[in-house]
Amino acid sequence: MLSNVYQHFRKDEHPFIDSITGWFEQVDNQYAPYVTDFLNPREAYILETLIGKKSDITYKTYGGFETAERKCAIIYPSYFEPSQEDFDVALYEIKYPLKFGSLTHGKILGTLMSTGIKREFIGDIITDGTRWQVFIKESMANYVVSQVDKIGSFGVRFERLAYTDVLTPIDEWVLESLTISSLRIDNIISSVYNVSRQRAKQVVEAKRVKVNWVENERVDYLADYLDIISVRGLGRIQIMEQQGKTKKDKVRLNIRVLRK
Repeated sequence: MLSNVYQHFRKDEHPFIDSITGWFEQVDNQYAPYVTDFLNPREAYILETLIGKKSDITYKTYGGFETAERKCAIIYPSYFEPSQEDFDVALYEIKYPLKFGSLTHGKILGTLMSTGIKREFIGDIITDGTRWQVFIKESMANYVVSQVDKIGSFGVRFERLAYTDVLTPIDEWVLESLTISSLRIDNIISSVYNVSRQRAKQVVEAKRVKVNWVENERVDYLADYLDIISVRGLGRIQIMEQQGKTKKDKVRLNIRVLRK
């Protein structure tokens, strides 16, 4: 069965598929729900695809707010009804001296990761332009916030909030259409950010590109549905939909773009 599943996904995604299979087995054997860490959109899509073949278990996702990018999933027997608390997600606001400047997403994430935790324990980091909030796995939250009292040059503290206190984040993503010769990440970066193909290759080879938050140095890496390509200094791209091919065999894409 797994061999049939593998053929629909990239080779580097096979270990994640194995993990999902293990989660299914655990739910089946223990008759109890399994709660994941934060999944990126591509991982959530893979989970949705695989669980669609199951009749005895189902799942729900939650990332703190409706349009959250990173979400935790609960996989559970059909008779179980999960609550919001079951997702093990905690919301914190980062308090800092507003009059002296502002924080950035990159500095916040970098500081949180410097505590030694896995990226999967951190959900979305959001802002309304002034305030900043972050979602953390409840089981790791006390450790993380106790380790961080400074971000950049700012002294900070973390204030635990209720789910109802989540702010309305700024959405700077722009929907665009793109026609390209292939789904190679260097080709996508070149087309979206209007840089030469050679420059795009150099950016990838210089370790300035991540696909789904994982560093990727392969210029020939093929992007797929819901992948998020992060390019340091330029922004992010998410593959939303393939709309077939042109008469010249080029690929039509709907994408979301975040430009810095």
